[in-house]
Amino acid sequence: MNSIALAPRTHGTSRTGGFRQTLVASIGNSMEWFDWTGYVTFAAVLGQQFFPVGNPTTNILQTLLVFAVGFLFRPIGSLVLGAYSDRHGRSRALRLSVLAMSGGSLLIALAPAYSAVGVLSPLVLVLARVLQGLSAGGESSAMSTYVIEVAPPHRRGLYASTLYISSTGGTLAATLLALLLQNTLTPDQLGDWGWRVPFVLGALFSLYGWHMRRRMHETPVFESKHEQQRNPAWQVLRSDPRRFLRVAAFSLGATVVYYTFASYLPVYAHVYYGVGSNAALWAAAIAQTVFIAALPLLGMAADRFGSRTLLLLFGGGFVCLTPLLFWLMSNSATRLFVVMTVALLLFGCYATAAPPATMRMFPTSLRSTGSGVPYALTVAVFGGTAPYLNEYLSAHGHGRWYPWYVSALCAISVVSFFRYREKGDADLTAVEDA
Repeated sequence: MNSIALAPRTHGTSRTGGFRQTLVASIGNSMEWFDWTGYVTFAAVLGQQFFPVGNPTTNILQTLLVFAVGFLFRPIGSLVLGAYSDRHGRSRALRLSVLAMSGGSLLIALAPAYSAVGVLSPLVLVLARVLQGLSAGGESSAMSTYVIEVAPPHRRGLYASTLYISSTGGTLAATLLALLLQNTLTPDQLGDWGWRVPFVLGALFSLYGWHMRRRMHETPVFESKHEQQRNPAWQVLRSDPRRFLRVAAFSLGATVVYYTFASYLPVYAHVYYGVGSNAALWAAAIAQTVFIAALPLLGMAADRFGSRTLLLLFGGGFVCLTPLLFWLMSNSATRLFVVMTVALLLFGCYATAAPPATMRMFPTSLRSTGSGVPYALTVAVFGGTAPYLNEYLSAHGHGRWYPWYVSALCAISVVSFFRYREKGDADLTAVEDA
Protein backbone atom coordinates (compact mmCIF):
# COMPACT_ATOMS: atom_id res chain seq x y z
CA MET A 1 0.00 0.00 0.00
CA ASN A 2 1.06 3.57 -0.51
CA SER A 3 1.64 5.73 2.50
CA ILE A 4 -1.26 8.18 2.85
CA ALA A 5 -1.92 10.35 5.88
CA LEU A 6 -5.23 12.11 6.47
CA ALA A 7 -5.89 14.73 9.09
CA PRO A 8 -8.32 13.46 11.68
CA ARG A 9 -11.56 15.29 12.27
CA THR A 10 -11.52 17.44 15.32
CA HIS A 11 -14.99 16.71 16.71
CA GLY A 12 -15.10 14.36 19.67
CA THR A 13 -11.33 14.24 20.01
CA SER A 14 -11.02 16.18 23.25
CA ARG A 15 -9.56 14.35 26.19
CA THR A 16 -12.84 14.70 28.12
CA GLY A 17 -14.98 13.49 25.21
CA GLY A 18 -12.69 10.57 24.46
CA PHE A 19 -12.58 9.48 28.08
CA ARG A 20 -16.38 9.70 28.40
CA GLN A 21 -16.83 7.51 25.31
CA THR A 22 -14.29 5.04 26.71
CA LEU A 23 -16.29 4.78 29.94
CA VAL A 24 -19.50 4.10 28.03
CA ALA A 25 -17.80 1.38 26.00
CA SER A 26 -16.25 -0.07 29.17
CA ILE A 27 -19.63 -0.62 30.83
CA GLY A 28 -20.58 -3.04 28.08
CA ASN A 29 -17.17 -4.70 28.26
CA SER A 30 -17.61 -5.32 31.99
CA MET A 31 -20.97 -6.93 31.38
CA GLU A 32 -19.51 -9.19 28.67
CA TRP A 33 -16.75 -10.45 30.96
CA PHE A 34 -19.17 -10.94 33.85
CA ASP A 35 -21.01 -13.37 31.58
CA TRP A 36 -17.83 -15.02 30.28
CA THR A 37 -16.30 -15.53 33.73
CA GLY A 38 -19.49 -16.83 35.29
CA TYR A 39 -19.06 -20.05 33.34
CA VAL A 40 -15.62 -21.02 34.66
CA THR A 41 -16.44 -19.75 38.18
CA PHE A 42 -19.32 -22.23 38.39
CA ALA A 43 -17.55 -25.00 36.46
CA ALA A 44 -17.88 -27.56 39.26
CA VAL A 45 -21.66 -27.00 39.63
CA LEU A 46 -22.24 -26.87 35.86
CA GLY A 47 -20.47 -30.20 35.45
CA GLN A 48 -23.02 -31.84 37.75
CA GLN A 49 -25.96 -30.28 35.87
CA PHE A 50 -25.06 -30.79 32.22
CA PHE A 51 -23.25 -34.14 32.23
CA PRO A 52 -23.95 -37.63 33.60
CA VAL A 53 -23.22 -37.96 37.30
CA GLY A 54 -19.77 -39.44 37.78
CA ASN A 55 -16.31 -38.58 39.02
CA PRO A 56 -16.18 -34.85 39.98
CA THR A 57 -12.86 -34.42 38.17
CA THR A 58 -14.34 -35.93 35.01
CA ASN A 59 -17.33 -33.57 35.22
CA ILE A 60 -15.03 -30.56 35.56
CA LEU A 61 -12.94 -31.73 32.60
CA GLN A 62 -16.08 -32.04 30.47
CA THR A 63 -17.25 -28.58 31.52
CA LEU A 64 -13.86 -27.05 30.75
CA LEU A 65 -13.87 -28.77 27.37
CA VAL A 66 -17.12 -26.98 26.55
CA PHE A 67 -15.47 -23.81 27.91
CA ALA A 68 -12.80 -24.34 25.26
CA VAL A 69 -15.50 -24.63 22.56
CA GLY A 70 -16.36 -20.98 23.16
CA PHE A 71 -12.74 -20.10 22.46
CA LEU A 72 -12.77 -22.02 19.18
CA PHE A 73 -15.49 -19.69 17.92
CA ARG A 74 -13.68 -16.53 19.00
CA PRO A 75 -11.69 -16.33 15.73
CA ILE A 76 -14.93 -16.55 13.74
CA GLY A 77 -16.47 -13.82 15.86
CA SER A 78 -13.37 -11.70 15.45
CA LEU A 79 -13.37 -12.29 11.70
CA VAL A 80 -17.07 -11.51 11.20
CA LEU A 81 -17.47 -8.66 13.69
CA GLY A 82 -13.96 -7.36 13.02
CA ALA A 83 -14.78 -7.06 9.31
CA TYR A 84 -18.10 -5.45 10.24
CA SER A 85 -16.23 -3.01 12.48
CA ASP A 86 -13.78 -2.11 9.72
CA ARG A 87 -16.60 -1.59 7.20
CA HIS A 88 -19.43 -0.10 9.26
CA GLY A 89 -17.87 1.26 12.44
CA ARG A 90 -16.55 0.22 15.84
CA SER A 91 -19.64 1.33 17.79
CA ARG A 92 -22.02 -0.76 15.68
CA ALA A 93 -19.87 -3.85 16.09
CA LEU A 94 -19.74 -3.34 19.85
CA ARG A 95 -23.53 -3.23 20.04
CA LEU A 96 -23.80 -6.52 18.14
CA SER A 97 -21.22 -8.25 20.33
CA VAL A 98 -22.95 -7.45 23.60
CA LEU A 99 -26.30 -8.72 22.22
CA ALA A 100 -24.70 -12.05 21.29
CA MET A 101 -23.24 -12.42 24.78
CA SER A 102 -26.63 -11.70 26.33
CA GLY A 103 -28.22 -14.41 24.18
CA GLY A 104 -25.59 -16.97 25.21
CA SER A 105 -26.06 -16.25 28.91
CA LEU A 106 -29.84 -16.47 28.60
CA LEU A 107 -29.53 -19.90 26.95
CA ILE A 108 -27.42 -21.21 29.85
CA ALA A 109 -29.84 -19.72 32.39
CA LEU A 110 -32.80 -21.50 30.79
CA ALA A 111 -31.07 -24.76 29.79
CA PRO A 112 -32.56 -27.97 31.22
CA ALA A 113 -30.37 -30.28 33.28
CA TYR A 114 -29.00 -33.60 31.97
CA SER A 115 -31.25 -35.52 34.35
CA ALA A 116 -34.31 -34.00 32.61
CA VAL A 117 -33.49 -34.17 28.88
CA GLY A 118 -30.30 -36.21 28.59
CA VAL A 119 -27.86 -35.37 25.80
CA LEU A 120 -29.88 -32.32 24.73
CA SER A 121 -28.65 -30.54 27.86
CA PRO A 122 -24.92 -30.39 26.95
CA LEU A 123 -25.90 -29.55 23.35
CA VAL A 124 -27.72 -26.43 24.56
CA LEU A 125 -24.67 -25.58 26.66
CA VAL A 126 -22.41 -25.92 23.62
CA LEU A 127 -24.71 -23.66 21.56
CA ALA A 128 -24.63 -21.05 24.31
CA ARG A 129 -20.84 -21.18 24.40
CA VAL A 130 -20.75 -20.78 20.62
CA LEU A 131 -22.74 -17.55 20.93
CA GLN A 132 -20.51 -16.33 23.75
CA GLY A 133 -17.39 -17.23 21.77
CA LEU A 134 -18.59 -15.28 18.73
CA SER A 135 -19.35 -12.33 20.99
CA ALA A 136 -16.04 -12.42 22.86
CA GLY A 137 -14.05 -12.54 19.61
CA GLY A 138 -15.86 -9.55 18.16
CA GLU A 139 -15.79 -7.63 21.44
CA SER A 140 -12.04 -7.97 21.88
CA SER A 141 -11.11 -6.61 18.47
CA ALA A 142 -13.73 -3.84 18.25
CA MET A 143 -13.29 -2.69 21.86
CA SER A 144 -9.49 -2.46 21.67
CA THR A 145 -9.70 -0.58 18.38
CA TYR A 146 -12.33 1.81 19.70
CA VAL A 147 -10.41 2.69 22.86
CA ILE A 148 -7.07 3.26 21.13
CA GLU A 149 -8.67 5.34 18.36
CA VAL A 150 -10.42 7.72 20.77
CA ALA A 151 -7.35 8.05 23.03
CA PRO A 152 -5.03 11.08 22.80
CA PRO A 153 -1.75 9.91 21.17
CA HIS A 154 0.29 10.47 24.35
CA ARG A 155 -2.27 8.70 26.58
CA ARG A 156 -2.86 5.45 24.69
CA GLY A 157 -1.33 3.30 27.43
CA LEU A 158 -3.52 4.93 30.06
CA TYR A 159 -6.64 4.50 27.95
CA ALA A 160 -5.65 0.90 27.18
CA SER A 161 -5.71 0.21 30.92
CA THR A 162 -9.50 0.63 30.82
CA LEU A 163 -9.76 -2.52 28.69
CA TYR A 164 -8.64 -4.75 31.55
CA ILE A 165 -10.06 -2.54 34.27
CA SER A 166 -13.49 -3.14 32.77
CA SER A 167 -12.97 -6.81 31.94
CA THR A 168 -11.45 -7.56 35.35
CA GLY A 169 -14.26 -5.56 36.96
CA GLY A 170 -16.71 -7.94 35.30
CA THR A 171 -14.63 -10.92 36.42
CA LEU A 172 -14.50 -9.54 39.97
CA ALA A 173 -18.27 -9.02 40.03
CA ALA A 174 -18.79 -12.65 38.95
CA THR A 175 -16.38 -13.83 41.68
CA LEU A 176 -18.16 -11.80 44.38
CA LEU A 177 -21.53 -13.09 43.23
CA ALA A 178 -20.21 -16.65 43.48
CA LEU A 179 -19.12 -15.93 47.06
CA LEU A 180 -22.53 -14.50 47.89
CA LEU A 181 -24.39 -17.50 46.49
CA GLN A 182 -22.09 -20.04 48.15
CA ASN A 183 -22.57 -18.38 51.53
CA THR A 184 -26.33 -17.81 51.36
CA LEU A 185 -27.55 -20.97 49.63
CA THR A 186 -27.30 -24.59 50.67
CA PRO A 187 -25.43 -26.97 48.33
CA ASP A 188 -28.80 -28.40 47.22
CA GLN A 189 -30.19 -24.94 46.46
CA LEU A 190 -27.06 -24.01 44.55
CA GLY A 191 -27.31 -27.18 42.50
CA ASP A 192 -31.07 -26.90 41.90
CA TRP A 193 -31.40 -23.26 40.83
CA GLY A 194 -28.71 -21.05 42.39
CA TRP A 195 -26.24 -21.65 39.56
CA ARG A 196 -28.72 -20.05 37.14
CA VAL A 197 -28.67 -16.68 38.94
CA PRO A 198 -25.38 -15.36 37.47
CA PHE A 199 -26.50 -16.19 33.93
CA VAL A 200 -29.89 -14.50 34.35
CA LEU A 201 -28.14 -11.42 35.74
CA GLY A 202 -25.51 -11.63 33.00
CA ALA A 203 -28.17 -11.57 30.28
CA LEU A 204 -29.88 -8.57 31.88
CA PHE A 205 -26.59 -6.72 32.46
CA SER A 206 -25.54 -7.27 28.86
CA LEU A 207 -28.81 -5.79 27.64
CA TYR A 208 -28.06 -2.74 29.79
CA GLY A 209 -24.61 -2.59 28.19
CA TRP A 210 -26.27 -2.62 24.75
CA HIS A 211 -28.52 0.26 25.85
CA MET A 212 -25.50 2.28 27.00
CA ARG A 213 -23.63 1.61 23.77
CA ARG A 214 -26.46 3.10 21.74
CA ARG A 215 -25.15 6.46 22.98
CA MET A 216 -21.61 5.91 21.73
CA HIS A 217 -20.19 8.10 18.96
CA GLU A 218 -18.03 6.67 16.22
CA THR A 219 -14.29 7.30 16.46
CA PRO A 220 -12.99 10.28 14.45
CA VAL A 221 -10.20 8.06 13.12
CA PHE A 222 -12.74 5.68 11.56
CA GLU A 223 -14.83 8.53 10.16
CA SER A 224 -11.72 9.93 8.49
CA LYS A 225 -10.74 6.71 6.72
CA HIS A 226 -10.53 7.06 2.96
CA GLU A 227 -11.06 3.47 1.85
CA GLN A 228 -13.17 0.42 2.59
CA GLN A 229 -11.87 -3.11 2.18
CA ARG A 230 -14.22 -5.76 0.81
CA ASN A 231 -12.39 -8.59 2.57
CA PRO A 232 -10.27 -7.19 5.44
CA ALA A 233 -8.87 -10.54 6.61
CA TRP A 234 -7.64 -11.43 3.12
CA GLN A 235 -6.18 -7.94 2.69
CA VAL A 236 -4.19 -8.33 5.91
CA LEU A 237 -2.73 -11.65 4.79
CA ARG A 238 -2.07 -10.41 1.26
CA SER A 239 -0.50 -7.08 2.23
CA ASP A 240 1.85 -8.32 4.94
CA PRO A 241 1.36 -11.71 6.64
CA ARG A 242 4.24 -10.87 8.97
CA ARG A 243 1.98 -8.47 10.87
CA PHE A 244 -0.59 -11.23 11.32
CA LEU A 245 2.08 -13.54 12.74
CA ARG A 246 3.53 -10.76 14.89
CA VAL A 247 0.20 -10.18 16.63
CA ALA A 248 -0.10 -13.94 17.24
CA ALA A 249 3.41 -14.05 18.71
CA PHE A 250 2.64 -11.00 20.88
CA SER A 251 -0.43 -12.76 22.27
CA LEU A 252 0.98 -16.26 22.72
CA GLY A 253 2.34 -16.02 26.25
CA ALA A 254 -0.17 -13.46 27.48
CA THR A 255 -3.29 -15.44 26.68
CA VAL A 256 -2.05 -18.56 28.51
CA VAL A 257 -0.90 -16.47 31.46
CA TYR A 258 -4.22 -14.67 31.80
CA TYR A 259 -6.47 -17.73 31.67
CA THR A 260 -4.14 -19.61 34.00
CA PHE A 261 -3.54 -17.02 36.72
CA ALA A 262 -6.53 -14.68 36.46
CA SER A 263 -9.31 -17.13 35.64
CA TYR A 264 -8.58 -20.75 36.52
CA LEU A 265 -6.12 -20.61 39.43
CA PRO A 266 -8.75 -20.41 42.24
CA VAL A 267 -10.44 -23.58 40.90
CA TYR A 268 -7.04 -25.28 40.58
CA ALA A 269 -6.06 -24.30 44.14
CA HIS A 270 -9.33 -25.63 45.50
CA VAL A 271 -9.27 -28.96 43.64
CA TYR A 272 -5.57 -29.86 43.91
CA TYR A 273 -4.32 -28.02 47.01
CA GLY A 274 -7.40 -28.14 49.19
CA VAL A 275 -7.82 -24.39 49.54
CA GLY A 276 -11.37 -23.76 50.75
CA SER A 277 -13.73 -22.63 48.01
CA ASN A 278 -14.62 -19.40 49.83
CA ALA A 279 -11.02 -18.68 50.74
CA ALA A 280 -9.90 -19.22 47.14
CA LEU A 281 -12.55 -16.88 45.79
CA TRP A 282 -11.68 -14.20 48.36
CA ALA A 283 -8.00 -14.47 47.48
CA ALA A 284 -8.90 -14.05 43.80
CA ALA A 285 -11.18 -11.11 44.49
CA ILE A 286 -8.53 -9.21 46.47
CA ALA A 287 -5.85 -9.96 43.88
CA GLN A 288 -8.14 -8.69 41.10
CA THR A 289 -8.81 -5.51 43.09
CA VAL A 290 -5.07 -4.85 43.41
CA PHE A 291 -4.71 -5.48 39.67
CA ILE A 292 -7.45 -2.98 38.81
CA ALA A 293 -5.88 -0.33 41.06
CA ALA A 294 -2.44 -0.82 39.48
CA LEU A 295 -3.54 -0.74 35.84
CA PRO A 296 -3.73 3.08 35.41
CA LEU A 297 -0.22 3.40 36.86
CA LEU A 298 1.08 0.75 34.48
CA GLY A 299 -0.70 2.51 31.62
CA MET A 300 1.06 5.77 32.46
CA ALA A 301 4.35 3.86 32.65
CA ALA A 302 3.72 2.52 29.13
CA ASP A 303 3.16 6.10 27.93
CA ARG A 304 6.29 7.28 29.71
CA PHE A 305 8.77 4.48 28.92
CA GLY A 306 7.27 2.97 25.77
CA SER A 307 5.31 -0.19 25.01
CA ARG A 308 8.40 -2.26 24.22
CA THR A 309 9.89 -1.80 27.69
CA LEU A 310 6.76 -3.03 29.47
CA LEU A 311 6.25 -5.90 27.03
CA LEU A 312 9.76 -7.16 27.73
CA LEU A 313 9.18 -6.82 31.47
CA PHE A 314 6.04 -8.93 31.17
CA GLY A 315 7.58 -11.62 28.97
CA GLY A 316 10.90 -11.86 30.78
CA GLY A 317 9.16 -11.92 34.14
CA PHE A 318 7.03 -14.93 33.27
CA VAL A 319 9.86 -16.80 31.56
CA CYS A 320 11.77 -16.65 34.84
CA LEU A 321 9.02 -16.71 37.47
CA THR A 322 6.30 -19.10 36.27
CA PRO A 323 7.86 -22.28 37.76
CA LEU A 324 8.52 -20.38 41.01
CA LEU A 325 4.92 -19.14 41.20
CA PHE A 326 3.59 -22.68 40.86
CA TRP A 327 6.12 -23.94 43.39
CA LEU A 328 4.77 -21.41 45.90
CA MET A 329 1.25 -22.84 45.63
CA SER A 330 0.01 -24.68 48.72
CA ASN A 331 -3.16 -25.14 50.76
CA SER A 332 -2.82 -21.53 51.92
CA ALA A 333 -5.22 -18.89 50.58
CA THR A 334 -2.60 -16.27 51.43
CA ARG A 335 -0.11 -17.90 49.07
CA LEU A 336 -2.80 -18.09 46.38
CA PHE A 337 -3.34 -14.34 46.79
CA VAL A 338 0.40 -13.62 46.53
CA VAL A 339 0.81 -15.79 43.43
CA MET A 340 -2.21 -14.26 41.70
CA THR A 341 -1.20 -10.71 42.59
CA VAL A 342 2.38 -11.05 41.33
CA ALA A 343 1.14 -12.71 38.14
CA LEU A 344 -1.56 -10.11 37.50
CA LEU A 345 0.79 -7.17 38.09
CA LEU A 346 3.26 -8.63 35.60
CA PHE A 347 0.43 -9.29 33.17
CA GLY A 348 -0.65 -5.66 33.59
CA CYS A 349 2.54 -4.62 31.78
CA TYR A 350 1.25 -6.48 28.73
CA ALA A 351 -2.36 -5.34 29.16
CA THR A 352 -1.47 -1.65 28.91
CA ALA A 353 1.34 -1.89 26.34
CA ALA A 354 0.09 -4.43 23.80
CA PRO A 355 -3.10 -2.71 22.53
CA PRO A 356 -1.35 0.51 21.43
CA ALA A 357 1.51 -1.52 19.92
CA THR A 358 -0.72 -3.84 17.87
CA MET A 359 -3.09 -1.08 16.74
CA ARG A 360 -0.15 0.82 15.24
CA MET A 361 0.60 -2.13 12.96
CA PHE A 362 -2.53 -1.75 10.79
CA PRO A 363 -4.28 0.96 8.77
CA THR A 364 -7.75 2.08 9.85
CA SER A 365 -9.60 0.04 7.21
CA LEU A 366 -7.96 -3.19 8.48
CA ARG A 367 -7.34 -2.42 12.14
CA SER A 368 -10.08 -4.42 13.89
CA THR A 369 -9.62 -7.46 11.66
CA GLY A 370 -5.84 -7.29 11.48
CA SER A 371 -5.37 -7.04 15.24
CA GLY A 372 -8.36 -9.14 16.27
CA VAL A 373 -8.24 -12.30 14.14
CA PRO A 374 -4.67 -13.43 14.96
CA TYR A 375 -5.26 -12.59 18.62
CA ALA A 376 -8.49 -14.59 18.67
CA LEU A 377 -6.85 -17.56 16.93
CA THR A 378 -4.07 -17.55 19.52
CA VAL A 379 -6.57 -17.32 22.38
CA ALA A 380 -8.60 -20.17 20.89
CA VAL A 381 -5.65 -22.54 20.48
CA PHE A 382 -3.69 -21.67 23.63
CA GLY A 383 -5.86 -19.62 26.02
CA GLY A 384 -9.04 -21.67 25.79
CA THR A 385 -7.18 -24.92 26.29
CA ALA A 386 -4.99 -23.69 29.17
CA PRO A 387 -7.37 -24.61 32.03
CA TYR A 388 -8.13 -27.98 30.43
CA LEU A 389 -4.44 -28.77 29.83
CA ASN A 390 -3.51 -27.79 33.38
CA GLU A 391 -6.37 -29.89 34.76
CA TYR A 392 -5.51 -32.86 32.56
CA LEU A 393 -1.79 -32.87 33.41
CA SER A 394 -2.49 -32.46 37.12
CA ALA A 395 -5.08 -35.25 37.12
CA HIS A 396 -2.52 -37.59 35.52
CA GLY A 397 0.35 -36.72 37.84
CA HIS A 398 2.23 -34.43 35.42
CA GLY A 399 1.24 -31.06 36.82
CA ARG A 400 4.89 -29.99 37.11
CA TRP A 401 5.15 -29.85 33.30
CA TYR A 402 2.60 -27.08 32.92
CA PRO A 403 4.66 -24.14 34.33
CA TRP A 404 7.46 -24.91 31.86
CA TYR A 405 4.91 -24.91 29.05
CA VAL A 406 3.82 -21.39 30.07
CA SER A 407 7.45 -20.21 30.29
CA ALA A 408 8.22 -21.58 26.83
CA LEU A 409 5.29 -19.75 25.23
CA CYS A 410 6.31 -16.52 26.99
CA ALA A 411 9.84 -16.96 25.64
CA ILE A 412 8.46 -17.01 22.09
CA SER A 413 6.62 -13.77 22.83
CA VAL A 414 9.80 -12.20 24.19
CA VAL A 415 11.50 -12.78 20.82
CA SER A 416 8.66 -10.91 19.07
CA PHE A 417 8.90 -8.07 21.60
CA PHE A 418 12.60 -7.65 20.88
CA ARG A 419 11.82 -7.34 17.18
CA TYR A 420 9.09 -4.74 17.72
CA ARG A 421 10.02 -1.21 16.68
CA GLU A 422 8.64 1.46 19.00
CA LYS A 423 6.49 4.00 17.14
CA GLY A 424 5.53 6.32 19.97
CA ASP A 425 2.63 8.65 19.18
CA ALA A 426 2.12 7.36 15.62
CA ASP A 427 -0.75 8.89 13.64
CA LEU A 428 -3.42 6.20 13.46
CA THR A 429 -4.95 7.76 10.35
CA ALA A 430 -1.80 6.95 8.38
CA VAL A 431 -1.89 3.94 6.09
CA GLU A 432 1.52 2.33 6.45
CA ASP A 433 3.54 0.68 3.73
CA ALA A 434 3.02 -3.06 3.61
